[in-house]
Amino acid sequence: MKNVDKGIKFDRVLLIDDNDIDNFINERMITTNSFSKVVIVKNSGESALQFLKDNSDNPDVLPQVIFLDLNMPVMDGFGFLEEYESLPESIRTTCKVIVLSSSISPEDINRASTNQYVVKYVNKPLNEKYLEAINF
Repeated sequence: MKNVDKGIKFDRVLLIDDNDIDNFINERMITTNSFSKVVIVKNSGESALQFLKDNSDNPDVLPQVIFLDLNMPVMDGFGFLEEYESLPESIRTTCKVIVLSSSISPEDINRASTNQYVVKYVNKPLNEKYLEAINF
């Protein structure tokens, strides 16, 4: 759902990354470029999945975009994507997953890019050019 009147592309974005500095930088990039009104930050795949489950019946809280880091402890981005597959269809159709990673491994890029729920693979850090190119 785009908010054309205010130039804001999306109402809500979920940022999943275990690195607080990356979260701070990416959140600032998202808000200063009017990409989203609200940025929800989760420091782990587990807490992000719980947030999505807790709000599965509340479309006004679900994010339209999920920026997902791959390299995280306990549950990495691929583990998140495996669990994401079992979430209700209402969540999977509302939320578009963009992998936001520092990994330049061809294996990681291919594995993420071929996942049915990943719409884009972006290298960290986010920048204005990347955000402008995101449209769905």
